[in-house]
Amino acid sequence: MLDLLAQTGLNAIYAASYISLIAVGLVLIFGVMGVINFAHGELYMAGAYSVVFLYTDWQLPFFIAVAAGLIFVGFLGLAMERALFRPLRDNPLGGLVASIGFLMILQALAVMGFGVRMENIPPVTQYVIEFSDRVRLPLARLYVIIAAVVLLSMLWVFLKKTRFGWALRAAAQDPEAAALQGISINQTARIAMFIGAGLAGIAGALTAPLVSVNPHMGHSVIVTAFIVIIVGGVGSLEGAIVASVAYAFVHTFVTTFFDGVIADITGLSLMLLVLIVKPTGLFGSADRA
Repeated sequence: MLDLLAQTGLNAIYAASYISLIAVGLVLIFGVMGVINFAHGELYMAGAYSVVFLYTDWQLPFFIAVAAGLIFVGFLGLAMERALFRPLRDNPLGGLVASIGFLMILQALAVMGFGVRMENIPPVTQYVIEFSDRVRLPLARLYVIIAAVVLLSMLWVFLKKTRFGWALRAAAQDPEAAALQGISINQTARIAMFIGAGLAGIAGALTAPLVSVNPHMGHSVIVTAFIVIIVGGVGSLEGAIVASVAYAFVHTFVTTFFDGVIADITGLSLMLLVLIVKPTGLFGSADRA
């Protein structure tokens, strides 16, 4: 029983790692730009297909494919900011609708380029860390955990200790006041979009060998991300991380001891419970970025 609990805990840590990367990216985009990016799950999908194309088809080294996925999806985010969100900056509903349209375009492009089948990606490594006979952590999952810790730590330092980070936080708290202080709203939007999209892209790239890569894989991810940011408090990066960990542990343990359907219901129930007790979310009073 202890081995089962330990193994489930390791699985939950892995799930919390990639969920937090996706959720934090989504929160950063909303915090700075004030737009709900429904295509964020498809940015995760684009990162996964970058690995399919470069690692599986072209047989480049895995980590080069991951780095290329981060950069590609980051620039895809820049294109979204310039073509979709900037012209609709004063129309949040229009930006929401535009992101849904872009979501469908990305799915269609994935189908045209790779088909509707699930991609079979060769394992990155067969090495497994064995804590006991029944408690194991594949090295590929450890890569995801390490990447999440490193990238989120770097993001914290960037936001708290650099001038660009201060500009992002100021633009998120009060765009008009930030503009009066000489902060470029367009520049902060570009930075936020590149970072937010890049985090989703690297999450997809790192998990590509561990999940079923298909054109519709972003659906479940975006639902999970929205649950997480609502529980953590819309606009709170700290809340997104805490809620990602809480949701991952609840969902993973319920899935292990019951089944996935009950786990999904439990996750939604957790969101409703938090909203009843604290409508603003766990960290709803925190800064938006």
